[in-house]
Amino acid sequence: QVQLVESGGGLVQPGGSLRLSCAASGSLASIYRMGWYRQAPGKQRELVATITSGGSTNYADFVKGRFTISRDNAKNTVYLQMNSLKSEDTAVYYCNARSAYSSWGQGTQVTVSS
Repeated sequence: QVQLVESGGGLVQPGGSLRLSCAASGSLASIYRMGWYRQAPGKQRELVATITSGGSTNYADFVKGRFTISRDNAKNTVYLQMNSLKSEDTAVYYCNARSAYSSWGQGTQVTVSS
């Protein structure tokens, strides 16, 4: 099993930046991909970005050029750097780890508002 703890959410003005962190623990060797998803009120959870164990990345079209996913293997942590934030980026952001299972963190709230 994999345990995930997100941090770094908060309130930011439009055009601002935030960096989310996801610390992983447990059966880390079995993870082949990690990612960030988000869910806004009244909407389905959607993919934001993923990164494989080999370092390959994938982004949703609506964040390309603004968000960057990265990982620090020494710290067992995945990051999501979010720049040029918009009000429509407001959501709860969840970290996900894929192994034989799909593991989720508890989520961290990101609110973009003036």
